[in-house]
Amino acid sequence: MRQPFCLARLLATAAVTTILAVGLAGCKTAGMSDVTGSIGSRAEAAPEADPVRAIEVYGERFRANPRDADAALRYGQALRANGQRSQAVAVFEQASLSNPGNKALAAGYGRALADTGAFQRAFDILASAHTPANPDWRILSVQGAVLDQMSRHDEARGYYETALKIRPEDPSVLSNLGLSYMLSKDLPRAESTLRRAYGSGSADPRVRQNLGLVVGLQGRFGEAETIVKADLPPEEAAANVAYLKQMLSNKGAPRGARSADDAMGRS
Repeated sequence: MRQPFCLARLLATAAVTTILAVGLAGCKTAGMSDVTGSIGSRAEAAPEADPVRAIEVYGERFRANPRDADAALRYGQALRANGQRSQAVAVFEQASLSNPGNKALAAGYGRALADTGAFQRAFDILASAHTPANPDWRILSVQGAVLDQMSRHDEARGYYETALKIRPEDPSVLSNLGLSYMLSKDLPRAESTLRRAYGSGSADPRVRQNLGLVVGLQGRFGEAETIVKADLPPEEAAANVAYLKQMLSNKGAPRGARSADDAMGRS
């Protein structure tokens, strides 16, 4: 049986760590770079399909030449994907010192820091990964996600809106924006924003899961169940519904998650 999608994952570009409404135990996630809104190929190389193998290959390259920016980037990505967060931070930090001004390494370093809960430091590093004269909408979305993690929701939405000016109606940015509204308990606005993301036709499946959660939080469980089950195999659909019920039975108020794995065990 395939592992079911985790509900309420943050987009995060692209990601940083994820944002979610209520805690959900037992759901494995690879961290912010693997959720909606994570920084894509313009900012850094694509992650490897097999992180364990990538750790071996690029770790050897990095140890042989710590100044090899590509090896460091791929090694750090693989460590993050394998849940080795502190080690990923150390690799990115060393590589960034050896390659000052490398935007891809700065982006990776910021996301790795966010995985460990060092949100202010992550935000500052991410800011160095692009410039006002040449902004990167993916990094802007990640910066918004980090601000949401720090409960600075109004500031976060400013970053999402700027990203949307560069990339109008991008579903990953809209999903982050919708989750930002969810975290501040503006559920109707969260729903309308997530429906915009979902209606694009190109949204990550996790956008649908986030929409289902927001609908369920407003008491419309039947509609939420239909949303989270759509187009999934029966076993996976049933697992998603069970997770949805678990989250909706949680009496806790929406909150920011410290990190993807901590929160869900929140892409």
